[in-house]
Amino acid sequence: MLKQVVDIVEDKKGIDVSLLNLKEISMVTDYCLIVTGNTTTQVKAITNHLEEKLPEMGVPVFHLEGLPSAKWVLMDCGGDLVVHVMTPDQREFYQLERLWKDAGVVSFDPNLV
Repeated sequence: MLKQVVDIVEDKKGIDVSLLNLKEISMVTDYCLIVTGNTTTQVKAITNHLEEKLPEMGVPVFHLEGLPSAKWVLMDCGGDLVVHVMTPDQREFYQLERLWKDAGVVSFDPNLV
């Protein structure tokens, strides 16, 4: 399921995709997906695509926040997944990966195994 979610954001040309495994360090969610959209228009496109495709995969979207401005959109998919879609300036400013520096990074690249 996680690889499919990454594929969805990459379909809309999301960049700098980072999937963090928070199972051992968070009581809120198991995984956190962070992705950058170059513009607010692209952030909206990525978010809309996720909103359409996730329920088709059986992944509910319980809460969506930040879509009107589309600088930083948060999608709460329950205890399994939280998605952050951000513009480059928001991602640089908030540095979520640094906040979750103790998290493991999930990779789907067979060359990294």
